[in-house]
Amino acid sequence: MKVVAFFMLALVLAAPAFGKTFDRCSLAKEMYALGVPKDQLARWTCIAQRESSFRTNVVGPTNSNGSNDYGIFQINNKYWCQPADGRFSYNECNLSCNALLTDNIADSVKCARKIQKQQGWTAWSTWKYCNGALPSIDDCF
Repeated sequence: MKVVAFFMLALVLAAPAFGKTFDRCSLAKEMYALGVPKDQLARWTCIAQRESSFRTNVVGPTNSNGSNDYGIFQINNKYWCQPADGRFSYNECNLSCNALLTDNIADSVKCARKIQKQQGWTAWSTWKYCNGALPSIDDCF
């Protein structure tokens, strides 16, 4: 019995390391609950799908400038969040990059919206796939 309890505890503790994978509608609903306007949700879900396959725990490969991208929206650590290794970052969102890897996407959404307000949708290289006619998000609500 102790062995089973140990493995159950280990599984519970390890579970957050796997991250959460949203689908289009669950992400749209969560973002709407966090204050994102409905008319932007189709774009945001497209970006999340293209950037991370809707996964919260993704750290992208190292970019040509030595930076990495974090979380469901692949937010860059040179400009927007502070990497755990202490490398220099402008940290415009004033948060740890690890905060972008959690199942609670509130920090990711807040930072992504800040990026979008400052730089527009083209801040994401995947925008070219999300610019134009997108499937309606209305069926999610």
